[in-house]
Amino acid sequence: MAFGRMDSTHQPMSEINVVPLVDVMLVLLVIFIITAPLLTNAVKIDLPKASSSPNITKPDHIEFGIKADGSLYWNGELVTMESLPERFAIEAKKEPQPEVHIRADRQSYYEVVAKVMSAAAKAGLVRIGFVTDPSMINATGGG
Repeated sequence: MAFGRMDSTHQPMSEINVVPLVDVMLVLLVIFIITAPLLTNAVKIDLPKASSSPNITKPDHIEFGIKADGSLYWNGELVTMESLPERFAIEAKKEPQPEVHIRADRQSYYEVVAKVMSAAAKAGLVRIGFVTDPSMINATGGG
């Protein structure tokens, strides 16, 4: 019975058997060839187009100013907080509704701004926005 001989003539094999490596590579290649077309199916979405043109203010808007001392201005005219609900209600009945552009000083209290926005919303105005001065943001390095 010659199960294993202890001959010194046999040396350990020092070559790499590349046949199993080639088999694995070919299997992976086939898998990628089959799955690659399945990964390229995309969902068609109709995305909106963006433009970098500046928004031109339409003539039907209300310029509302709030100074730091709490004084309110409707298109340059000094108004009181008590007269706002009536004025906003009149503007809300117009068709189409005008936009309310709020310009507030940097030091004005948020409470005053919130009251103005609340009065406009309660009257039924839905287009309320803030107007800022971009040159002031860039000059001071922040908001």
